[in-house]
Amino acid sequence: MLSGLPLSSHPDLLVGREKASDSGIYRLTDDVAIVQSVDFFTPLMDDPYLFGQIAAANSLSDIYAAGARPVTAMNIFCFPAKELPPETAREILRGGIDKVHEAGAVLVGGHSVEDKEPKYGLAVTGVVHPEHFVTNAGARPGDHLFLTKPLGTGVLATAYKAGLLSKKAVARMVEVMVDLNRAASEAMMEVGVHAATDVTGFGLVGHALEMAEASNVTLEIEAESVPVMSEAIEYASMGFLPEGDYANREFCAKLLEVRRSCERSRLDILFDAQTSGGLLISVPPSRSSQLFQKLLERGVVECAKIGEVKGEGCRLIIS
Repeated sequence: MLSGLPLSSHPDLLVGREKASDSGIYRLTDDVAIVQSVDFFTPLMDDPYLFGQIAAANSLSDIYAAGARPVTAMNIFCFPAKELPPETAREILRGGIDKVHEAGAVLVGGHSVEDKEPKYGLAVTGVVHPEHFVTNAGARPGDHLFLTKPLGTGVLATAYKAGLLSKKAVARMVEVMVDLNRAASEAMMEVGVHAATDVTGFGLVGHALEMAEASNVTLEIEAESVPVMSEAIEYASMGFLPEGDYANREFCAKLLEVRRSCERSRLDILFDAQTSGGLLISVPPSRSSQLFQKLLERGVVECAKIGEVKGEGCRLIIS
């Protein structure tokens, strides 16, 4: 769809769409650059307030992946006003507002249209120093790879839609999705890292390959080291895989090498399309233990070192 469309070019455009970056970054002054991103999707939950929270947390994530601080947000809202009561719309928006406030940002308005199916998200603007931001293009050989949230939200959401997810598993899924990446972002900026991206619709494998391609490196991920929600393993083994997981597997096949057999359900979850997933961070080995400690200190307790950057070549190895 983008074939033949020109890339934007400007001396102050520091990051555009050329390397599948999480956000666009534009320099305003020598000390300030704005970071912009937009995301929205259809409901994952029956509870409208939780849906609003999840969608907002997901939208804010791209700003955090750049190491930026979100400052303003605008609602993007599609709603079937003739079919659902206004209280439902109000609860979706309330969930979003609460997450925006938790992020320390300001909701400045937005735009709504009538649609057959609800859709909600945010256009977010953040700020960062024009010389101190992070993209997915800086990973270097020898770096250690960290993931800051467990995987499995796509599998659990599929089971939830089928009406088979236990209350405990629902609560676990929601806990992961509404959690902001703010603390993880602040920790990585305090330590200093080479690259980062948030893990969302393309799954861990897809976003890792984007980092590999943008950085022209080979990443190696240790499957057993990747944090995964235990409930997701259970439901993946039962075949509750979202359609996007199969597309992710097909898309990544040519650049992926699986060197070691692992539990099939665990391997499936590495392709699982995440909503409001964690940050995948590439950090110099000399700062690896410091990053891990800072993440724990800030409450990112399910973070884990999951692999290393091995060298040049734009590949992903699962071992």
